[in-house]
Amino acid sequence: MAAIRMHNFMNGVWCPSQGGDWFESRDPAHPGEVIGLFPQSGTADIEEAVSAADRAQEGWRSLGLVKRAEYLLRVSRLMEEDLEPLARIIAQEAGKQINEARADAVEAIHTAQYAFSFGHLGQYGRVLGDEVPTKRCYEVLEPRGVVVAITPWNFPVALPFWLTGLSLVLGNCVILKPSEYTPLCGTRIAGYFEQAGIPPGVFQVIHGAGETAGAPLVAHPKTHVVLFTGSYEVGLRIKQEVAKHAHKVCTIETGGKNAVLVMEDADLEMAVTAGLLSAFKTAGQRCVTAGRLLVDSRVAGRFTERFVASAKRVKVGNPMDESCFYGTMINQQGVEKGRRFNELTRKEGFDVLLDRNDEPLPTPDGYWLRPFVYAGPWRNDSVCLTEEAFSPHVGIVPVRGVEEAVAVYNDTKYGLSGSIITEDYRKAKYAEEHMQCGIFYWNLPCIGAGVRLPFGGVKQSGNLIPSAAGLIPVLTHPKAVTYNLDRTIVMAQGLSAEIK
Repeated sequence: MAAIRMHNFMNGVWCPSQGGDWFESRDPAHPGEVIGLFPQSGTADIEEAVSAADRAQEGWRSLGLVKRAEYLLRVSRLMEEDLEPLARIIAQEAGKQINEARADAVEAIHTAQYAFSFGHLGQYGRVLGDEVPTKRCYEVLEPRGVVVAITPWNFPVALPFWLTGLSLVLGNCVILKPSEYTPLCGTRIAGYFEQAGIPPGVFQVIHGAGETAGAPLVAHPKTHVVLFTGSYEVGLRIKQEVAKHAHKVCTIETGGKNAVLVMEDADLEMAVTAGLLSAFKTAGQRCVTAGRLLVDSRVAGRFTERFVASAKRVKVGNPMDESCFYGTMINQQGVEKGRRFNELTRKEGFDVLLDRNDEPLPTPDGYWLRPFVYAGPWRNDSVCLTEEAFSPHVGIVPVRGVEEAVAVYNDTKYGLSGSIITEDYRKAKYAEEHMQCGIFYWNLPCIGAGVRLPFGGVKQSGNLIPSAAGLIPVLTHPKAVTYNLDRTIVMAQGLSAEIK
């Protein structure tokens, strides 16, 4: 059967790339199966999409906050009605286990609902008192213009809504470029907006490679905001490009070497569960995945025994199987990177506690990696302990007390997510105040971000501008407004208005 050809969603209509080229989306559990063909967009497509967004901008802005928000409510309701089919698309295309896929879709729904709620509240700046009662001072948030959202494959529905929901409600037009590995998910999102009646040019989806579609969108003189989640190398290039344009801003979220800290007084059952979820959900392919478990040496033996025993029972297999813990890697490159990290662990002299990768594969041609667990003392010259593996690969490192645990956590170039498992709120508070991260949890895994909170990191985990609910300063420009209601001029700070 011939693969179905999908199209870009531009200016309210579906159209192929003007260059006529296509790329395939394949099922990572069965790479021989082509899910669909998608347009490999180029310069002409980018120009058309940006022009459409530019034309739509003023009309969308003038619609008003509440009316704009209503489109997000319509979209959320359409997704709720389509939840199970949408989850199955996510599972098939991203290789995420079906329960994770449902959670991805539900997160998108919640994010759209949050954006709607933000708009319907109508809080659009601040009203301030002035030193003179006849003055009225306030701040209004003006949309920046055309937003480019470049999203990864691992949260192919949730993350686009993190980046586009508030963007649209705050009055910007959005061009979404989804990952080349999950283009059907991006197409599905466009379909919801089309059904919701979004005006032409306000929300568009452009498919294609980062080099031929993403880069021209970032560099285009009529785009104003770039929202990116992906590798630090690409994020750095985006920052450098944006810096050339006086009118552009960006936020980048670029991964981490996250950790769960397990203290001497921890509930070990909770700690093992938190560690398993943090290390192995989505096959370790989350920017917040724990690549390290920093365990107080006084409980390290008991924790390690329980953790390894549980990791042996983790079921890896068909993403559609409700009983599986996780599904596939996204592609062969991801498998090869994970294997390199596993092999490097041995070369670096660590003690390999569990390597299940000699077990039979769930499918002969799928992209599979099984849990890999190792242990050893902290070394900041170790690639395995300091670099992101983006695979089900985790190290257990013994530490002495909370201060050493926090110091080890901080001793990498990343600073995205971390958690501490302890019954002592003083240790939790110390960790909260001293861990160099953007996302902190107490007695929870280091995965599972909430849609109403900012999401971002420090150091090489971002550019210090968080995503999700933290995007408002990027998406808007605050305009300071002062009205004089008197017939005389009274200046601030006691400056004389007398003309002599």
